[in-house]
Amino acid sequence: MRSIVAGHVAVTATDFVELALGTPLELWLGVQGETEDERAARLAAAADILADDPTMPDRVSQVAAEVIEAYAPELFNVATLPQPMHRRPRRKGTAA
Repeated sequence: MRSIVAGHVAVTATDFVELALGTPLELWLGVQGETEDERAARLAAAADILADDPTMPDRVSQVAAEVIEAYAPELFNVATLPQPMHRRPRRKGTAA
């Protein structure tokens, strides 16, 4: 089954995120080994995008929160989390 978003085929989760943002993830996250000049240019481009669309961070945060809420049981399998240790009652006359 193929998923098409805005006329583009999305194959991976990264594809969906990039199509939703309208930009490659590298613009926001950077790439390993980028030079200071490359970083400055990337940050300037990101600042321009945010200046053109100041509501973007709020929309992205909302989508992220909805995804976490929807997939939290799978992401954070509550059944496998360590259970708290039960405290034994202290005996009379012992220090805390």
